[in-house]
Amino acid sequence: MSKPLKVVAVSGALHKPSKTDALVEAIVSELSVALPIEVQFVKLSDIAPQLANVVSRTDLPTHIYAQIQAIEVADFLVVGSPVYRGSYTGLFKHFFDFVDHESLIDTPILLAATGGSERHALVIDHQLRPLFSFFQSLTLPIGVYGTDKDFTDYRINNDALQNRIELAVNRALPWLLQPDPRKQAVLRQPFLAQL
Repeated sequence: MSKPLKVVAVSGALHKPSKTDALVEAIVSELSVALPIEVQFVKLSDIAPQLANVVSRTDLPTHIYAQIQAIEVADFLVVGSPVYRGSYTGLFKHFFDFVDHESLIDTPILLAATGGSERHALVIDHQLRPLFSFFQSLTLPIGVYGTDKDFTDYRINNDALQNRIELAVNRALPWLLQPDPRKQAVLRQPFLAQL
């Protein structure tokens, strides 16, 4: 790669410290071993008080608007959320409601989540994946889910979870090393017109 990949890592955790923050940071760390990246972290715990009362994109505080814009132009997103009552939080959804609905078309996204037990592991496929399907994003096939027992003092303590992170990043690399899929789509249009 000639220039670093623009990565935005979003953690939907509402508290600090957070297992979700730790998981998202571990994924980004693994990615940085494989590729040159420029990373920007967006942590809802940092912006929750200012975000909660905003109902229009034009009313967003400047620093939150800048984070939304960073997401809209990212080459790759790592998005993680804690599970509450079987889903991501309302504030997590509220944040993504401000993202332009066409800005993430074909953007690859690695999904992650944390929960109290393994019974919430399907949150990635049943909640997060449909949200980003609306944006027409490329949600990568392998997500990463961690439970409370996978962490000690907000650090990953489970080799199986670390192996899952490594697998998810390795499977993401072909999507990240190819030319921009949006440009590829433009190149394919003349061919599609002939069909």
